[in-house]
Amino acid sequence: MTLRALLLDVDGTVADTETFGHRPAYNRAFRKLGFDFRWTPRLYRKLLRQPGGRERLLYYVRQYQPDLKQHAAQMNADPVRWAQEVHDLKSRYFRSFMRKGKIPLRPGIVRLIGEAKAANLRVALVTNASSASLKALLSYGLSDELAQQIDLIVGGDDVPSKKPAPDSYLHALRALELQPWECIAVEDSGVGLQAATAAGISTIITHNPNTDEDDFSQAAMVLDSLGEPGAPAAVVRGELASEYLRLTDIEALLSARARAA
Repeated sequence: MTLRALLLDVDGTVADTETFGHRPAYNRAFRKLGFDFRWTPRLYRKLLRQPGGRERLLYYVRQYQPDLKQHAAQMNADPVRWAQEVHDLKSRYFRSFMRKGKIPLRPGIVRLIGEAKAANLRVALVTNASSASLKALLSYGLSDELAQQIDLIVGGDDVPSKKPAPDSYLHALRALELQPWECIAVEDSGVGLQAATAAGISTIITHNPNTDEDDFSQAAMVLDSLGEPGAPAAVVRGELASEYLRLTDIEALLSARARAA
């Protein structure tokens, strides 16, 4: 089995954006708008099951019915526009966090992308993130050298339905002119796993505190990170030949799954 492309989720997979970026940015926006509520880590883990930021805001308001103060009339009159305006403010704070270097990349991401490009693999970012968040990541989160190694970006604005629908992965396959068995997806959540699996793509999970309780039963391998020299990956399910995920591990995994099919 020949591996030809690495398809990477962004939030929680490429970088710790949820913990250090998005949740603090939402709370900063809520404070700026005069809201009394804040999203705690526990609540945010539940809200992450929603497919995107605007959807998350609308779900929170409908399910938890917080006091929106002077914004209540606007929310009731045009909830989509209200969510967009709150999300736009949150995105400005998120870009500021990115610009100040407050959001770290996850261990092994730089190494694995470098290995993939050295082996002439395609590398794509496949995410529910908005164009504003993606622009901030590319401008401030990745080095110029790393950003130039990304061949394709599929964001939530590019497809009819966000993850857990398979649209973003199917879009990536069409754009790269590849078959599912020629790719590996790297995700951090059950929502992302559902999307990749529905598109027929084998998926490696690198979970984090926001996704520890997700269902990863359909994953080809589950790790706590991609790992790198000096920062080994802990294997939850599957096998690694060394202390971190290498392309040879991925190729062996795809070959084994092809034989078992």
